Amino acid sequence: MNRLGYGAMQLAGPNVWGPPDDPDAARRVLRLAVELGVTFFDTANAYGPRTVNRLIGEALRPFPEGVIVGNKVGAGRGPDGSWIITDHPDTVRRQVHEALVDLGTEASELTYLRLGGDGPAPPSDVPLEDSLGVLVELRDQGLIRRIGLSGASPEMLARAQKMTPIAAVQNRFNLLDRSGVQVLADCEAQGIMFVPYFPLASGRLTGHDELTAPAERLGATPAQVALAWLLRRSPAMVVIPGTANPDHLRANTAAAEVAQNLTDAEVARLTGLVDESKAVLDRPHRSTLDALRSAAESHR
Repeated sequence: MNRLGYGAMQLAGPNVWGPPDDPDAARRVLRLAVELGVTFFDTANAYGPRTVNRLIGEALRPFPEGVIVGNKVGAGRGPDGSWIITDHPDTVRRQVHEALVDLGTEASELTYLRLGGDGPAPPSDVPLEDSLGVLVELRDQGLIRRIGLSGASPEMLARAQKMTPIAAVQNRFNLLDRSGVQVLADCEAQGIMFVPYFPLASGRLTGHDELTAPAERLGATPAQVALAWLLRRSPAMVVIPGTANPDHLRANTAAAEVAQNLTDAEVARLTGLVDESKAVLDRPHRSTLDALRSAAESHR
């Protein structure tokens, strides 16, 4: 699988709510991603809600051989567009079936259970075993092929693994935010795919010589270097930058070549921007949430 994938959140309307202004353009971007060699697409029922999954199904089905769509359930949207955890077992079951309908497929290649460990929504009181048990049941029925977690602590990952193999974990992780580093280490040790969300730090990658120097040397952008660093940071990493802009998509996919040309010293300096030994899993601060909202618009 190509370790540089595509995050589809930005294909929804403003604030990840409702349809985009130009659904045809969104479908063209998805097809372009496949043409550029992308084989992993990340999405969620909550994007729209359901809007992005429908766009992916309309654009890509029947899915080309080797293409995997990772879909998150267990999260939803409030009437005001807020992000909420919706992991009651009945809701999780319904969301899985909705995603299969929207994507137009008989089985999900990868379904994540969204937890409240590192996102803007507060954690749920529903026991992990209850909500995850639904995914295990649906996997045993053949409706899910692989199970993942999103927003998981090391303890949650360990609890989940007592019930089922975990194929992937998606946590917040980027050049400026290493809060998922403990889970990343567990994924590396256990051969689990780690999918960092907000890989470009929500547009805050400015003013760092550690980025601009290799970018100038390689004729690349700082964003490309930040994505390249993620690919070099760990072989477990599958990176999912998102955009609705075809030119940005081409630039993002070109980051794989940039990764091959970063020197070890440049990678070390980028890694040293944050003291990973002090990083802990946490929910984002208010300033981060504000940056996320603005980034959802600025990267379109």
